[in-house]
Parts: sequence; C-alpha cells; structure tokens
Amino acid sequence: MLWLNTITVLAAVAIWALCVYLMWKGWRRRGRFQQGAVGDLHPVPRKLTRPTVDETSGLYVGSSLAGNWQARVTAHGLGVRALAALTGYREGVLVERQDAEALWIPRTAIVSVRTDRRLAGKVMTRDGLLVIRWRPVGVDGAVEIDTGFRGDDKSVYPRWLAEFGGDKTTDPEQAGRDTERKEQK
Repeated sequence: MLWLNTITVLAAVAIWALCVYLMWKGWRRRGRFQQGAVGDLHPVPRKLTRPTVDETSGLYVGSSLAGNWQARVTAHGLGVRALAALTGYREGVLVERQDAEALWIPRTAIVSVRTDRRLAGKVMTRDGLLVIRWRPVGVDGAVEIDTGFRGDDKSVYPRWLAEFGGDKTTDPEQAGRDTERKEQK
C-alpha cells in the first residue's frame, strides 16, 4: 500500500511541475509576442528637473492594453507587480520599481491620468488605483498602455490628476453609462 501512496504523490508533484512549467512558457511566449506589438519603452533621461509631484510610494500593479483591463502586458517586464515609487516631473513620470527596470513615461506620451478600480487582473475599491494611459516608442499611436499604481496614501491622487491633466472619471465604461442616464432624464 505504501508504494501506491508514493506513486500517487509523485504523480501529483509531476502534474503540478508540468503546470508551472507550461504557465512559465506561456508567460515568456506572450512577452515575446507583445514585444513587437507594443514597441519599446522610453529611455529614462539622465537629468531631470525638480519633481512637480513628490515621490509617492506604493505598489506597481502592472500594465494592460488600453481599454481592456485584463489584457496584461508582459513585454519589457511590465506584467510583474512590484513595490514602487512614482514621481512626477515637468518632463514626465518616473516609476521606480523594486527589483525591476525603471519605467519612464514622458509627458508627451501621456494620453490621460485617471483613478480606477481595476487593472491587470487586480480589482480594488472605488478610486483605488492611479492609472496612466500612455503610448510607447515606435508604434505611431496605434497602441496605448494603461499602467496602474496603488499608492500607500491615496490622498495624493488629486495632485497627480491636476498635474497631468487627468479627469476624475474612474471607469470609462461607467462614465458612458452615467452620461446615458443623464441624457435619458
């Protein structure tokens, strides 16, 4: 009977290891595929002016393709959650991620800044995330990315929205439904 238990445990471990391996291969394949579609990241400038929005600590939630909060972008390491610090400059936004490459989003590449409740598979309470929509290098505006950040202190979100021209609309789909309701009245 002991040999049957041993074989069962070994089979379960082998199936688990196979699942982990296949998920890892899928993640890497998705990253390679997205690399060409997403384009390149903007290089971090060597010299920056004084911050216009002080460093905000929190969690880099991840990035997704704009308009699809579950379509996580894995290229360039953008799909990995990490502790991070977000700092606003006149030239753009710097996301310094722990154990990952810094992400620079130039002001000219920023499409909008908003608060939201969901991104990259993470769902929060209302206005729990600060989301920056931006365009990567070399895609001629064809691709936009939503990058999410969950600040330790959410009271700084209005400062980010004011500085980078975001509006308070949390969920674009919800905003559309709210507009329809107003028009019906």
